[in-house]
Amino acid sequence: MFKARITRTARLATALSFGAALALGGMAQATASASAASTAASPATSPARTPAATSATSAAHPDYKAECAAHTAGHMHCDAYQRTNVKRHVQARGAHAAASSVSGLGPSDLQSAYNLASAAASNGAGETVAIVDAFNDPTAGSDLATYRSQYGLSACTVAGGCLTIASQTGSTSSLPADDTSSDDWSGEVSLDLDMVSSVCPLCNIDLVEANSDNDADLGAAVNEAVALGAKYISNSYGGSESSSETSEDSSYYDHPGVVVTASAGDSGYGVEYPAASPYVTAVGGTSLSSDSSTRGWTESVWSGSGSGCSSYESQPSWQTSLLSSLSLTGCSNRVVADVAAVADPNTGVAVYDTDLSNGGWNVYGGTSAASPIIAATYALAGTPGSSDNPAQYPYNDTSALYNVSSGSNGSCSPTWLCTGQSGYNGPTGLGTPDGTAAFAASGS
Repeated sequence: MFKARITRTARLATALSFGAALALGGMAQATASASAASTAASPATSPARTPAATSATSAAHPDYKAECAAHTAGHMHCDAYQRTNVKRHVQARGAHAAASSVSGLGPSDLQSAYNLASAAASNGAGETVAIVDAFNDPTAGSDLATYRSQYGLSACTVAGGCLTIASQTGSTSSLPADDTSSDDWSGEVSLDLDMVSSVCPLCNIDLVEANSDNDADLGAAVNEAVALGAKYISNSYGGSESSSETSEDSSYYDHPGVVVTASAGDSGYGVEYPAASPYVTAVGGTSLSSDSSTRGWTESVWSGSGSGCSSYESQPSWQTSLLSSLSLTGCSNRVVADVAAVADPNTGVAVYDTDLSNGGWNVYGGTSAASPIIAATYALAGTPGSSDNPAQYPYNDTSALYNVSSGSNGSCSPTWLCTGQSGYNGPTGLGTPDGTAAFAASGS
């Protein structure tokens, strides 16, 4: 039985109107186009095997680097990438950086691209989005304050009751050790906090810090996020599939009535866990750029986005129905992904993080950005049904998504598992948010 959540204090009053907040938050958008997908060795198509991960992002990239070190057996790595060709700077607490000096997509950009501005202005109050990460980030609260102040968003602090920082056991006074490695999770934490803030400015946020990056600790942190009362939980990490993952499903990720999102991975075609779990919404990645269309934005498959056919997980009935209706064959197991959002570092998001050597303002990408964006979109859509698996919701209303029909994350057979196309494709699933309707419980 999960312990009851402590009632939060009243939320700080919003000092600025939402329209003024967005005006303060205007920023230059990233204009680089999507990286071309690399040609990889054709992986096995049998559902009994995991496709090989083959992507340009698996090699050293001159413009961005992985935020976390590669995972080992029994451990997870975060799916964040940090740009290395962007001038970074730290600003004084409470000060504002010139908009021209902050690169990357900000709140108004994301809300415009995904048709969320009106919902973000009024929805999410009282909802709690939890993010689960490994180790302690000692500057998480102050970095979040700088980000939200820069964009005119209302304060979200521990003292004000909006932000909770807890360990995997629920303690707010005894947190895990800081990650002092050269490749650390602090940038991941800031990325997650900033993306939830961007999409759902009125949401409360729980940061639940696992003792380490091993499977059991991160899974325990997910359970603790549920115990603390969050109805939306983002997991921006993953590791290799294994025969033990179906037991981990029931231990950590099967929470009826709770949205659990997971990054699909950043190594191109291939499947990560927990994204492969049928109890989570698997989130792939896109390249997102502004254009002159009616929407004002264009998206294609990000070449680094994970996708494919799970080796161990059964295909849920709602996915089977969709694939059958589209005559998509070649995988009878769980297919990754379900939906997607921006992940390409070249069209990445602005993030503020000062722990270790991360340098203040920077541009981040990876499906680590996409997972909290989708979790926060669910929060804007409203509380899930108490017995529902919310991963099914987008399959109930596919018309409320922007389909991504171009780009690729590798070479595969059948090609729909790794190539953008109308209806459904592996790297971006059903598509990206067009408002909140596809993420709401109605019609489920």
